[in-house]
Amino acid sequence: MLQHALPKITQAKLLGAYTLKITFDDGLVRVIDFVDILQGPIYEPLQDTHLFAQVQIDPETHTLVWPNGADFDPETLYNWPDYVDSLKAMAKRWAQRQKQAA
Repeated sequence: MLQHALPKITQAKLLGAYTLKITFDDGLVRVIDFVDILQGPIYEPLQDTHLFAQVQIDPETHTLVWPNGADFDPETLYNWPDYVDSLKAMAKRWAQRQKQAA
């Protein structure tokens, strides 16, 4: 059985209010603006720029983590172009549900 090595995040640098430059162990670099996906119970608190800026790399899982429990796994970030549209759609649904509940 083939095993694929999971990408590891080696660096996450804040470039803007919700934008990170993420470097992986194989040299791939992604610049990701998270603003369109910060909805729902876990990610909405990250709209607070001070909280968003507290991003860390978990030393064991190489996952991006925040103090409120939000996280993004390395595989999703590595393959961001494959996931971004579905993540934006999910965030839009969360935002619509919140408006309906209000």
